[in-house]
Formats: sequence, C-alpha cells, structure tokens
Amino acid sequence: MISLAWWAVTSKTSDRDAARALLSAGAVRARANEICALAEADKLEYWRLNADALPACADFVAEIVRTNYPSLAIPFHARWRHFVFNGRDLWAETANNTAWISADARARAEFDLAITSVLLDAGAGAAWRYRDDLTDIEVARSEGLALASLRLFEWGGFSADPRDPLRADAEALARFDAQSLGDAFQVSERNPLAGLDGRARLLNRLGHTVDAHPHLFALADGPRPGGLYDLLRARVSNNELPAPVILEALLTGLGPIWENRPSLGGVPLGDCWDVPGLGFVPLHKLSQWLAYSLIEPLERAGVRVTDIDGLTGLAEYRNGGLFIDAGVLELRDAAALARVHDVSDPLVVTWRSMIVALLDRIAPLVRERLGVTADAFPLARVLEGGTWAAGRAIAKRKRADGGPPLLIHSDGTVF
Repeated sequence: MISLAWWAVTSKTSDRDAARALLSAGAVRARANEICALAEADKLEYWRLNADALPACADFVAEIVRTNYPSLAIPFHARWRHFVFNGRDLWAETANNTAWISADARARAEFDLAITSVLLDAGAGAAWRYRDDLTDIEVARSEGLALASLRLFEWGGFSADPRDPLRADAEALARFDAQSLGDAFQVSERNPLAGLDGRARLLNRLGHTVDAHPHLFALADGPRPGGLYDLLRARVSNNELPAPVILEALLTGLGPIWENRPSLGGVPLGDCWDVPGLGFVPLHKLSQWLAYSLIEPLERAGVRVTDIDGLTGLAEYRNGGLFIDAGVLELRDAAALARVHDVSDPLVVTWRSMIVALLDRIAPLVRERLGVTADAFPLARVLEGGTWAAGRAIAKRKRADGGPPLLIHSDGTVF
C-alpha cells in the first residue's frame, strides 16, 4: 500500500509531531485519497468501489440541488441553516433584537452557540422528536437537535450569569448534567435520545477544557468557548483568515473534550482512529462541521474567510449513506448491513474516509451538471445544496424510517 511517510513515526519524527500532523484538514484529505487508491485497486478490505455509478449519483445530487435551490443561491453548509424553519431564521430574530455592545460581542455569543449546538448534534436516533412551544414546530434529527439547543442557549442554560443568558460559561458547562439536558430536549421513555449521557459528559469536558486553558479561551468576563473568536481574530492578516486555520484552532483547543479517543505522544487525536494495516485515519467530522459553522460569525464581524475548500467534506452518515444507496460503495459482506457497528470499527472508519474522497470526486461532476464554477460553488455549497440533502432523500425512498443504510452505535459524540 501507499505509505503516508510525512506523518509516519520515524526516528526523525516524535510522537507529538506525528500527532500534530494528523490534526488538519490536509491530513484528512491525504489519508482519504490513500484509502480511495486502495479501493480503486480493489484492495480495500470491507468495501468495493463502483466508480461507474458516480456519474448517475451526481445526476441525482444535481436534481436535488435544482429542486431545493432553483436559483442556485445556496448558503454554506453550516449549523445556522438548521435554525431556519418555514422561512423564519429563529437565531437571527433573537440576535437582531439584542442590544449587543459590539460586533465582537455578538460574534463571541455566536461562537458559544455554534460550539455547544454542534457538539450536541450527534445522531439523535429515529425515535426522538422536539416540539417547540414558542412556534409549535415539531421536528426530529439534526434540525430538532438544533432547535432544542438554540432554545436551551436562549434560555440561559449555559450561562453562569442570569442577567446575560446569551453565552456559554465554563462554569455552567462543567456542571451541566444529563437530567438537565434530557429535560431541555424533552427526553422520555417514549421520546428517547441516543447518547444522552455522552452528550452531557461532552459539555462537561468542554467546560473543564475551556477553564483549564485561559490562553485560548479567557475573556474579561470569564472563560468561554467564545474566547476562540479572539484567538482567531489575532491570526487575521490583511483582514483575511484561511478556513483551515479555524479547524486547526478547534482541533488544538478542543482536543481534550473527546472521551475514549486515541492519543499519540500525549496529544489527543479526537475523531481519528487506528486501523490495523492502515495506521491512524483522521476524520474530524464534528470539528469540521463546526469550522464551517464559524465562518459566518467571523464574516459578520468583518473578517474575510478564505480557502474554504481547504476544509474537506464531512464523513457522516448522510453523505456516506448516499454513496451506499446510490451503489457507489458496496460492502463485500452484504450481511454487515444488518449488524450494528461501533464508530471505531475498521469497516466504519474506512467507509467514512472514503466519503471524504468521494465528495471531492463528485463535486466537480455536480458543478458540471449545474453549469457553475468551483469558485462560485465551493464544496460547502455542494454539501448544503446537494450531497447531504440527497443522502436524506434517497434514504427516505429506500427505508420507511429514513435512516442510514449502515447501522452504527451512537455514543452522542461522532455523528
């Protein structure tokens, strides 16, 4: 197989250096291309690649884009899309009616909201739903988690200061428990939420991490996840900030929050898994989803974010389900579709890495069908307008519950 020597641990490379090399979008993309090369040579365990099915899959994605966005005016793939219901942008309604001290203050609050909401966005399971008393909206899955987390944030659920609810403080996050989260998310025996305890522990670890690293998160009014906004502002040059820098700050600053994850040389690797025969495979799905979601707060505050395609596609079950359901990826053992897999299983890890490579390959095909350029239609628009929505649409056609084709045990911290 191809050796990715630039991150291999050698006599000239320390474990810590090798770990840091895994904490970037470039590492995710390079490893995905290596695994895709194995699939193209029909040497990838568990999976077969049917590249001939990719053009038809691109046709389907382009059809979904045209249906959902006839004008092709597609926003970036980001958490902010999930706060919009029936044309109402619920966060914008709150933010626009708030007397912010400054544009920086709003950006810090939006960092607090995006970080907590994305971290609570792991798969909800098919049975859970959320009903919003303020709007009578009832919604499930990622949109339901978004709405529930938005309301919890607006109510001051993460604030240590009752006079200032629109914030997330290290103190409040560190003491937040599963019972409080279950109450806020309307969890019951009839309305179960997958990974409830894991989500609460993730918030606790976020609070402890923020509190323990004042050089990254400290603000005049106390340590907050929103302190990352000031850290990134300090890295702006000529009023520009490359998107991969956002991800690297997240992977470095939030690395300790991930429970039961590999580490190398004492460096937490997060969503990165050791596969026998392949070595470490970085994916960083939630962190990249978060990086995409921090672009708009930065731009609202006057920072121009560049190199957005320097981030990768997201290794999650909607994009990945699309490639399985469209026949682009096929399990060598079809019976594996009936089994539930752990996120650390090599079958799941290599599938997720293939998702990243295939998103890079389908994006130009989709653009060609839509008659748009890469500059006008970056990967963030392909994800939002096409592949994610197409994955959900084809799942609804193939399965009554609309769930993904591959069953994965959710601990509340990956998908």
